[in-house]
Amino acid sequence: MAERVKNYVNGEWVESSAESTTPVVNPATCELMAETPHSTRQEVDAAAEAAYEAFLEWRQTPVVKRVRYLHNFKTLLEENFEELSQTVVKENGKTMDEARGEVLRGIESVEFAFGVPSLMTGFKVEDIAAGIDETAERQPLGVFAALTPFNFPMMVPLWFLPTAIACGNTYIVKPSPMTPLSMNLVFELLEESGLPEGVVNLVHGDAGTATAVMEHPLIKGVSFVGSTHVGKIVYETCARYGKRVQVQGGAKNYLAVMPDADLEKSVANILGSAYGCAGQRCLAGSVLVAVGDVYEPLRDAIKEAAAKLKVGYGLDPETQMGTVVSAQAKNRIEGMIQKGVDEGAEILLDGRNVKIDGFEDGNFVGPTIFDKVTPSMSIAREEIFGPVLSIMHVPDFETAVDTINASRYGNAASIFTNNGHYAREFKYRVNAGNIGVNIGVAAAAAWFPFGGQKDSFFGDTHGQGPDSIQFFTDHKVIVERWFE
Repeated sequence: MAERVKNYVNGEWVESSAESTTPVVNPATCELMAETPHSTRQEVDAAAEAAYEAFLEWRQTPVVKRVRYLHNFKTLLEENFEELSQTVVKENGKTMDEARGEVLRGIESVEFAFGVPSLMTGFKVEDIAAGIDETAERQPLGVFAALTPFNFPMMVPLWFLPTAIACGNTYIVKPSPMTPLSMNLVFELLEESGLPEGVVNLVHGDAGTATAVMEHPLIKGVSFVGSTHVGKIVYETCARYGKRVQVQGGAKNYLAVMPDADLEKSVANILGSAYGCAGQRCLAGSVLVAVGDVYEPLRDAIKEAAAKLKVGYGLDPETQMGTVVSAQAKNRIEGMIQKGVDEGAEILLDGRNVKIDGFEDGNFVGPTIFDKVTPSMSIAREEIFGPVLSIMHVPDFETAVDTINASRYGNAASIFTNNGHYAREFKYRVNAGNIGVNIGVAAAAAWFPFGGQKDSFFGDTHGQGPDSIQFFTDHKVIVERWFE
């Protein structure tokens, strides 16, 4: 019998009373590693109550002292770097290099929060009227929560938690039930950092648990990363209950390649964009738009390079692409591949039925490439979230921009060119929140907001960077006059 992961509430590790669970399975070996309980509404309430009680004292803790706990936490993350990376590989399926990159990005988010003492300052104007001064002061709001996805189980919660608590709020994380182990390890380190009881809380669960979080009256705001379909439910539910909400949804990211692009360097970037993390990231390149004469040499180079990628278990140092997260994900992705075939796209590289020696039952999908894809096809419109790249051929730059802007998604888009005019026009006119110029994965550093437009984002302030300070604080305006 696999061990059930525990919740962390008010400074204690506690067993959930929930009867239903989600199995935590290594997607390469199919080993059952743990069970995730679907925590009850009462258990969410206990976490919210603990966080609220802790907030009353935590907000009075000097901001520089709050940040010192994060310095301790960062040191612990660095000391446990390899264990964290291996945990990500085992529960998620990505390669060790990809997992290490994820852990590094999480550490960067903690480093960003070190700057909160200067970033959450207010502003003041003396003599706004005769003898009257006006000040705007930033204040924390209370309890915040995050509903986070399976694809970056360690990094995404750290987009939010460090900044939130540095600003003086308290926090609850509900990870994906498929990948809870990374966050349990992170919370062990948060506990070791010395944070007061109740400042951070971990509640595992399913959609019912998430609903309890969104509906709880003590929780002031929710951050979500996941699919657009679920994101819309989160956005509407949180709005109905009067909460702040930031929803980062799905994507269909386009990569435009101009005839003047450096083909060798472009192909290397496109390969990493389409097949890194087995295509399971919201910034993955999904549709390759070949402009003009670059089409045939680009198509042939991409096919040749993708066919050479070594698919295997992420802990094998020679592996270049790991598994998808589950058998259900594999079946869904392979179903989308078949749909592409049925709709008339030409399959150049078929990643179905991949078998890896020693891991014959693993959830592997190999690099897949479709050619002669049209905008009306499902594989060009719908998020696949797997290692599938679709190639479109367009005659010119204008058509490329129009094709990209016709997508209902607007998470990311990239252009590969040596022409500054095309680069400027692309970043100026393309309706996507993250733009890459000769960059396949336009991932914002922790000091910048993580963009997203159209059906890829719902809310007013994005995750990360200055937007996060706005999300986790509110201005209180004070107008003062003192008589002699």
